[in-house]
Amino acid sequence: MRTNMKHLTYTLICSLLALQLAACGGSDDLDVPPKAVLTPEQVSTVSNIDALVIATYSYLGNDHYTAPNFLWPTGNLRAGDAHKGGNGPSDIFAYHALSMFEPIVPEMESFPPDLIDLNDKKWTRNYTGISRANEVLRVIANADSQVKDTLQSKVAEARFVRALFYFDLKIHHKWIPWIDETLSQEQILTTGNRDLTDQQLWDKIAEDFRFAVNNLPDVQKDVGRASALSAKALLAKTLLYQAYEQDEQHNVIAINTDKLNEVVKLVTEVEQSNVYNLHDDYAKNFLVEYENGVESVFAIQRSLNDGSPDGRGSWASALNAPQSGGFGCCGFHVPTENFVNAFKTGADGLPLFETGNNAIYNKDTDAVDPRLDHTVAMEGKPFKYDANLIHGGDSWSRAPAIYGNYTGMKDLEHPDCDCRGENGPFPIFSLNTVLVRFSDVLLWKAEALIELDRMNEAVPIINRLRQRAAASTARLNNASIYRIGQYSAFNSKDEARQALRWERRLELGLEGHRFFDLVRWGIAKESLDQYFLIEKGRKPYLQSAHFTKNKHEYLPIPNLQINLSGGLYVQNPGY
Repeated sequence: MRTNMKHLTYTLICSLLALQLAACGGSDDLDVPPKAVLTPEQVSTVSNIDALVIATYSYLGNDHYTAPNFLWPTGNLRAGDAHKGGNGPSDIFAYHALSMFEPIVPEMESFPPDLIDLNDKKWTRNYTGISRANEVLRVIANADSQVKDTLQSKVAEARFVRALFYFDLKIHHKWIPWIDETLSQEQILTTGNRDLTDQQLWDKIAEDFRFAVNNLPDVQKDVGRASALSAKALLAKTLLYQAYEQDEQHNVIAINTDKLNEVVKLVTEVEQSNVYNLHDDYAKNFLVEYENGVESVFAIQRSLNDGSPDGRGSWASALNAPQSGGFGCCGFHVPTENFVNAFKTGADGLPLFETGNNAIYNKDTDAVDPRLDHTVAMEGKPFKYDANLIHGGDSWSRAPAIYGNYTGMKDLEHPDCDCRGENGPFPIFSLNTVLVRFSDVLLWKAEALIELDRMNEAVPIINRLRQRAAASTARLNNASIYRIGQYSAFNSKDEARQALRWERRLELGLEGHRFFDLVRWGIAKESLDQYFLIEKGRKPYLQSAHFTKNKHEYLPIPNLQINLSGGLYVQNPGY
């Protein structure tokens, strides 16, 4: 019987404040002075070091809608898959800026004042997590040799989580300072964000994941901890991103086939372990009763009552529930017509690549991929598989005249779920945030095979996901006209790329990956221009939206961080 990590106690986290860990719970500030200081000898026991490791994991769940680790603002709003939602542009203006691109500035301000500069908040939270991991590594390095010899797995876990934080920083900001446990305070102050090249930074992240691969068991006793297999998957993801080599202006200038071949090798090894698999029903990925199931490769463990002041429920999604239907707040993260139209299928059950977005989806006449009704709730259809809970259209929306009335569902649960909590007006769920699903891993392999000119090997991988989608209608209450077919073969690399990229959008829709995919492939500009061309006519608030190539692929380095570095950090191009 495995113990779920979300139920492990965090009793030692706040007693170790002398080690300069960030505060427990939702606050970024230390409000209560420590009652005592532990000596290095007291800290350097196996159990206390494990508590430090748990504190490092816990910070993944310390996120908030102002700086979430579920990347719906930066991954979906910037990709044409979702509108900000809420009560209009001024309601968390920073997220409006993400949707528009041109208002993005280093100080991404919001309202109220305590939510100012979301860009810096995201940066700071990531480096706080990194500092926790580094502290674990310092304590172990200074521990008694007899203790140290038993702690390689703890070193591996700390490096795994550190790599997660660095990966997040890398895809958002590109050039970042690499700070590890070997640096003194004086060295940290002289470390710049351009000391390492783009590729060298990827190497550093890969090195951490590779260490975890070599020093962790394939399966952990405690669900939620990193394993060699989850590390192998994250290593594959890192190498896939690294394979698309960029110049100083973010243009993709080469695709490294050695990296792609290693991706194929790593994913094949993960497959052959038989630890992970696809759920028989797509729905199971988004229901709390199936969390930590066979498709979850690594997830942030959420909990409503872990003992911390605010818990580690889904604060990242606290804004995203509809206004009605038993929720009450706050109508953010609204799927776009462009995204919904992508699910339309033709007579052969394949996507309408060229014509699907010509007209807004009509549920009474248009055939669709079943994954639409697992992903998007809309007027007249059941919400979260409940035939007695029908989406009410405009009445469920905060500002339907601005954003429309669709609702994203994957990160939400049924309003009557036992996993629901309340914090002020916000409905909070204990539903895990899955960072890597097995279907995502399979698609990395398919992508690498296509770029290696092995398109025929990618066909069965993509079809495997489509077959699962076709079999995932039992919970959908016949809400739509479902039609989904298989690919027989790809006649060219361009055709294979189109199918793969479309499949990623459907399979992983609204899970926060899309924008980073577009940047990796080097097609963000053309994709966003195409989106804005039609969507500006549907949603007038987008009239001034504009994606600037060689700039908007990454967020700016926060000005506050540049100032704190004494001007050592270099701003990203265009800002």
